[in-house]
Amino acid sequence: MGMLEEMPLSLDPEDVIAEFEAMTRDAGRVQIETLKKILEENGRTEYLQRWGLDGRTDPESYKSCVPLVTHEDLEPYINRIVDGDDSSILTGNPITTISLSSGTTRGMPKFVPFNDELMESTMQIYKTSYSFRNREFPIGNGKCLQLIYGSRQFKTKGGLAAGTATTNVYRNPLFKRTMKAMQSPCCSPEEVIFGPDFHQSLYCHLLCGLIQREEVQVISSTFAHSIVHAFRTFEQDWEELCTDIREGVLSSRISVPSVRTAMSKLLKPNPELADLIYNKCQGLSNWYGLIPELFPKTRYIYGIMTGSMEPYLKKLRHYAGELPLLSADYGSSEGWIGVNVNPKLPPEMATFAVLPNIGYFEFIPLRQSLDGLEAKAVGLAEVKAGEEYEVIVTSFAGLYRYRLGDVVKVKGFHNSTPELQFICRRNLLLTINIDKNTEKDLQLAVEAAAKVLAENKLEVVDFTSRVDSSTEPGHYVIFWEISGEASDEVLEECCNCLDESFLDAGYISSRKVKAIGALELRIVKRGTFHKILDHYVGLGAAVSQFKTPRCVGPTNNKVLQILCNNVVKSYSSTAF
Repeated sequence: MGMLEEMPLSLDPEDVIAEFEAMTRDAGRVQIETLKKILEENGRTEYLQRWGLDGRTDPESYKSCVPLVTHEDLEPYINRIVDGDDSSILTGNPITTISLSSGTTRGMPKFVPFNDELMESTMQIYKTSYSFRNREFPIGNGKCLQLIYGSRQFKTKGGLAAGTATTNVYRNPLFKRTMKAMQSPCCSPEEVIFGPDFHQSLYCHLLCGLIQREEVQVISSTFAHSIVHAFRTFEQDWEELCTDIREGVLSSRISVPSVRTAMSKLLKPNPELADLIYNKCQGLSNWYGLIPELFPKTRYIYGIMTGSMEPYLKKLRHYAGELPLLSADYGSSEGWIGVNVNPKLPPEMATFAVLPNIGYFEFIPLRQSLDGLEAKAVGLAEVKAGEEYEVIVTSFAGLYRYRLGDVVKVKGFHNSTPELQFICRRNLLLTINIDKNTEKDLQLAVEAAAKVLAENKLEVVDFTSRVDSSTEPGHYVIFWEISGEASDEVLEECCNCLDESFLDAGYISSRKVKAIGALELRIVKRGTFHKILDHYVGLGAAVSQFKTPRCVGPTNNKVLQILCNNVVKSYSSTAF
């Protein structure tokens, strides 16, 4: 850690940009050097020795010796590390920390190695995107209302610290130093960020932001979903928050002693502020433009807004009014890939320039891998604009030719490094026979049907899906939580609209010949998706990394049970 600790706390954005420009001018060469560095550091590991590289570090030998793998292939190795085997299994230096990926993919968390190199590349990403953001939206010395939650770290059987990737980052001393250098220190004390109860932490985040409302310049969270969730909660709790500020006494709903103590240092009776906030809330129409009203010096809203976060943008824009939404960088628990160097683009068009020195990247042309041909991976310098690829990562944290499962499209280049747009997760969500629908297809269908609701001043709060094969033939089931009461007539129209909006040829032809049954729309009680969140948090998932599973697999019994126990109405499509 030596080097990390001494990092200077000043940061010159122009220096950071200059370094990035230099590195991306010759991305291909930097990639070869990066692979060499990874293989020199880790060539003696059990895993790499198994593939007979014999000290070679060139891309050709690497690709011909080492196979493409998924998480499943690496699980036996990772599990040994988790259980305390500290021999050089995947990395030359022992792994001391494990990240839990958000784990909503298969209903259980995945373990991924985390190390100093990964922490360093995280800070490099943060600083690079901050420098580009700061060019367009400069911020002075203010505060950031960071709606972040560090779940608890626990010890694995083998004594390693384990937590979500975000928790591992937030708990690292380097995180706070970097935030300070980026003039975006957090409004809330650490006791709030690491509080054991998410609902209490969220309430306190909002309270801290309001008390320091004149200093807040940025509102951020890991995911857009958390920001929307926070302001939906504000709509419920605003009067109680005003009372706390007016009287200088923290609501009795905050029961965690460490959180109460930390908050009591910030809270002083302030009736003027309470009245101001109260009147601003009274003056809003349907909460439009809530964020700039509460935090008048805010320059922008920041978080991951691509992929499965897109459905929340409409609501986020409603709260944000005219404020720009800036999409955060592109990475995963397994490691980072790219940085948003065009912060002015709206999130739907966001692209991410690959950092050529934080890993070795390969790309499988999607056309090949969908046709079932033996897919040949190409290097960073060989991708073509306009093409779609599956991303393969080799990291400094023990992943070699790892299939991330993401599909990206090359939109163009920044110097010689590609700018990627996130398209979808590779895993198909909904499929019964020849139909193939991805998360994106589901999202588009829900958006189309939500327009019918919007005409009735209602919105979809959250949604998920499943394939029901208990019927003959099987059919799709879509679960919706909506913001109010809708008539049967409206919901029947929504149900038909969903069914007609899956444009996959295999789905349409199967529906026509009744090889797939009528789509079913099930409306669940308000708060159902909250119960799902609570369920995952109970399993040790972090709120900051929670993504609503867009499809609930047959093995995910508990979530299925929560959904099915909360259904209030059900409709079957008559579209075909």
